Amino acid sequence: MRFQTRFAQLWIPQSFVGILILTGPYLSDVFFSLFQPFLTKEFVEEANKASMRINDYLHYLNTNCGLYDAVKKAEDEGHLLTKEAQRAASYLRFDFEKGGIHLSGEKLEKVNELNTEISQLCQEFGQNMAVDMGSVDVFPATRIPKHLHRLCKPIYRSTLGMSMGSSNSTSNMKEKGFQIITDPATLSSVLQCAADEEVRKMAYIEGNSVPHANLGVLDKLIAVRHELAQIIGCASYAEFALKQNMASSPAVVMSFLLEMSEMVRDKADKEFNAIRNFKRQKSGQCVDLEPWDESYYTAMMKSSMYDLDSSVVASYFPLPRCIEGLKILVQSLFGATFHSVPLSPGESWHSDILKMTLHHPDEGDLGYLYLDLYAREGKYPGCAHFAIKGARRISNTEYQLPVVALICNFSGSHNSSLARLNHFEVETLFHEFGHALHSLLSRTECQHFSGTRVALDLAETPSNLFEYYACDYRVLKTFARHYSTGETIPEKLVESMQGAKKMFAATELQRQIFYALIDQTLFGDRPAGQRDTSSVVTDLKSQYTSWRHVEGTHWQTRFSHLLNYGAGYYSYLYAKCFAATIWQKLCQDDPLSLTTGTALRKKFLQHGGAKDPSEMLNDLVGGGGIVRNYNGGIVPDTASLADEMGLVDYNMKLMEGKREKHV
Repeated sequence: MRFQTRFAQLWIPQSFVGILILTGPYLSDVFFSLFQPFLTKEFVEEANKASMRINDYLHYLNTNCGLYDAVKKAEDEGHLLTKEAQRAASYLRFDFEKGGIHLSGEKLEKVNELNTEISQLCQEFGQNMAVDMGSVDVFPATRIPKHLHRLCKPIYRSTLGMSMGSSNSTSNMKEKGFQIITDPATLSSVLQCAADEEVRKMAYIEGNSVPHANLGVLDKLIAVRHELAQIIGCASYAEFALKQNMASSPAVVMSFLLEMSEMVRDKADKEFNAIRNFKRQKSGQCVDLEPWDESYYTAMMKSSMYDLDSSVVASYFPLPRCIEGLKILVQSLFGATFHSVPLSPGESWHSDILKMTLHHPDEGDLGYLYLDLYAREGKYPGCAHFAIKGARRISNTEYQLPVVALICNFSGSHNSSLARLNHFEVETLFHEFGHALHSLLSRTECQHFSGTRVALDLAETPSNLFEYYACDYRVLKTFARHYSTGETIPEKLVESMQGAKKMFAATELQRQIFYALIDQTLFGDRPAGQRDTSSVVTDLKSQYTSWRHVEGTHWQTRFSHLLNYGAGYYSYLYAKCFAATIWQKLCQDDPLSLTTGTALRKKFLQHGGAKDPSEMLNDLVGGGGIVRNYNGGIVPDTASLADEMGLVDYNMKLMEGKREKHV
């Protein structure tokens, strides 16, 4: 899963309650993505009913005292033979207790009711987003750039015009316009490409004001989660959600976020002023910078500074070549190869699906990967990694291989040579592939710890790390070829792409900090007279960014990460710091070497959640400089990220603070 602004999602169960881990909303995601050919209204309704029935069964298992007692007995008597088995028992007991199994009958019944209500609210939140995406009508059609016409629906309205040959009579005429559906992907394109400021303004306000129904759903979700946490014995849902994460407490998370905010503020302010000045220069007026201006003017500034043409960049990334790039990557790093596998009758949920096995010459098959990469109507929106089957040891001689699906929504078809990716889409593909590798290379004893089933604030680290591979010329030149000439991507073009990516990096990082602060605040302590969510968003935006809030908008009603990453959105920032350190200390000098890949696999990826995260990270980079102990929790070292972003002044202050603390 990538940052919220990437409009992509990774499906990771948030708490592994009891012995099973799928819950209603997540099962719905699986139904929507894997059974695409059958997505009639009736099928969706039945799928939702089935997911809720399974969820009810999970609640039954999670409240099974016999299972709980068996886990406690195994843990207490110390007969478990391996550290991983001991860790699994401890985690299972903890997850049972998060489900309230240790409570009195009345309280346990209430916890079950609240968990069911939470699942239903999450499902309702997602359904509202799918049903109410918002729209704006724009007349005349010339106000919409031609290359955006494919994203819009032609519409017409009657106008009164003069009849030919008469000065007194009138006739009805049709004026063409476009209806813009303000789903996140279309909204992003319009905000970046529409020169008409009024069009951008209308689209921004509408896209950030739907679905209105989710205001009430979100209020209920926050209240129900808070009630659940208090029954379990926690002060807030954030405390409840963070106990087994590296951070361990809301206080540690907030301290980290405030440190990050301070780190990036000066540079983000400078970037804001640069965008505002550029707008004033272009308009010839002393005008304010509005939220709907950011994407448009930053794209223009990047293009002006680096002479970048997105169509030229995309010409070097035909999708088949990008898939070839993933194959080259695993061959170089891990000595493994991907082989296409024929699909059995009924195995595929769509004709676009490709199936591959990851094979190692010494170890045999390591796992199976389904690729479902092309957009189609009604498909799961965005990009995601789905773990279909986790890795685990069955016996001394038999190992259950992982099976994963990588879902994207790129334009085109596997029968067409026209599918070409922009560089952001290449990064997204590599990001999700990082998740897939985490699952495919997992070699845990217990399925409970397979692949991405790790502490939430570690889960995004491999995916963030593989975004670096999507930007490095040494990697890109191995596969990026012009779709018609076969020419290797020029190094100067890659340097321009890298420069453009870094141009407003502080603004983007500040936005992610802001999102994480919203998440922590909404699910944190709830004082008497709790404010509505829009007030919280408005205040935090004013306090931690330079951008103004637009009255009447409620962006949070589309913030789906509040469902499956509730109180955990900060984990993206943890991963960003971890990945920056791993890249600089391990990968940067020779990113494609087998030595680098072996270290990544043996010290990190293969362990999934079976080892302590901080121990794995320290072992991977050869000692300190990646995590810090703070107030009973673990926070990332920010020095590598600060260095990467050119935050020299902050790094000097950080080093000075460390020296003073040492003295």
